[in-house]
Amino acid sequence: MAVRDDVVTSPAAGRGDRAGARIELSGVTKRFLTPSGEAFTATRDVTFAVEPGQFCAVVGPTGCGKSTTLSLVSGLDRPSEGSVRVGGHEVDGITEGTSFMFQADALLPWKTVLGNVAMGPVFRGVGKKQAQAAARDWVRRVGLAGFEDHHPHQLSGGMRKRVAMAAALINEPSILLMDEPFGALDVQTKAIMQNELLTLWEQLRPAVIFITHDLEEAVALADRVVVMTSGPGSVKAVYDIDLPRPRGSVQTIRFEPRFLELHHQIWESLSEEVQRAYARTTGETS
Repeated sequence: MAVRDDVVTSPAAGRGDRAGARIELSGVTKRFLTPSGEAFTATRDVTFAVEPGQFCAVVGPTGCGKSTTLSLVSGLDRPSEGSVRVGGHEVDGITEGTSFMFQADALLPWKTVLGNVAMGPVFRGVGKKQAQAAARDWVRRVGLAGFEDHHPHQLSGGMRKRVAMAAALINEPSILLMDEPFGALDVQTKAIMQNELLTLWEQLRPAVIFITHDLEEAVALADRVVVMTSGPGSVKAVYDIDLPRPRGSVQTIRFEPRFLELHHQIWESLSEEVQRAYARTTGETS
């Protein structure tokens, strides 16, 4: 296994029409002003890249700037220093061809399942009938056929995640940004959603940046795992995940010897940062 701390390159080729989806962060530092007016550095000199069609997971302790990194790639925020590029172009607004899936449900409660999923095409100017037809297809793909007229409050947590996934993928994005999307789910539902995500990703092959605190999840899903240091976050190491694709069931792959080996190697690096972050919050010296 190769360990690198510079650029992430993909073992799998992306679709030709997604060649412009290469994500590059170079020397990215992001500072915020605290309520007291002091500067707080969330990330420092973050440098890595994600190739078209690659699934990249980012792990690190709480407060290391993982979610901040997604905001910079999406164009929702801008770096204080350094550059963020997509397809070779500097990100200076909302990144075209990008979908975002949050940890919390980002569904409109007054809209039905079909209405929530159809919003993406409608916002892109697709006619209502065509948008609803596409939404019905995606509702079926995520296993919710028959629930088109339900509202979010009438669904379980896992079902709402399926709706959110359909809404994120219906526009067939070239980039998919996921901020701990399954973190609030129970273990069984989480495993089901991970399998669903892999199946749908194999069909579309967007470039993915997947934020998670769950190292098992990262290794089971990703082509590469980026380990970030405790805050201010920077890239500590990048690990190739050479498990074959298609991965199959994440419940099964976690017992394979190579999975266990990779998990152990990455955890040795990650655990140091977790301990540093914990020591900082308890006022201990590290």
